[in-house]
Amino acid sequence: MLEPIINFIVDTVGNLGYMGIFFMMFLESTFFPFPSEVVMIPAGYLVYKGEMNMVIVLFCGILGSLSGALFNYYLAIKVGRTILIRYGRYFFIKESTIEKAEVFFENHGHVSTFSGRLIPAVRQLISFPAGLARMNLLSFSIYTTLGASIWVVILTLLGYYIGDNEALVKEYLSTTIYTLLALIAIGGFIYYKRINKSL
Repeated sequence: MLEPIINFIVDTVGNLGYMGIFFMMFLESTFFPFPSEVVMIPAGYLVYKGEMNMVIVLFCGILGSLSGALFNYYLAIKVGRTILIRYGRYFFIKESTIEKAEVFFENHGHVSTFSGRLIPAVRQLISFPAGLARMNLLSFSIYTTLGASIWVVILTLLGYYIGDNEALVKEYLSTTIYTLLALIAIGGFIYYKRINKSL
């Protein structure tokens, strides 16, 4: 059932070329519900077939991810806090809660941004609290790029090595996600211990 969809995406990426990868990864990094798996895995498969260049594919994927994240970042700066304060009370979100979240992100934004880019369903939203907290733009860009690069490389390599085997892609993708979540949890625990020890 998914095979026609996957073939369509492979054809679309192939037809649109590198700009298509950039644009779709830009959408994936905004609030648009568009999974990166359906872009970078087919792109990796096209690299395997010799129809695309690995370096350019990775560059376009990472640049698209960063651009979409920056879009969310600036959107949060422009309208995010105002909307949350005005309408948040209807969802039991107090201004004091927003301020605490901003302080937390100001102190730990680099870790949150990096790890958030590796967590499904979080990677598209992590830029909003960064924007609300007005996280340093250079730091935000660096840690976003680092996290996005790991994810883009993983997906592209999956497509390169096993992109023609849908069942195997699903299996390896699930294993990769669980492994990343475990590593993030371990890293978060170590970070928490180190922060507490320094206080």
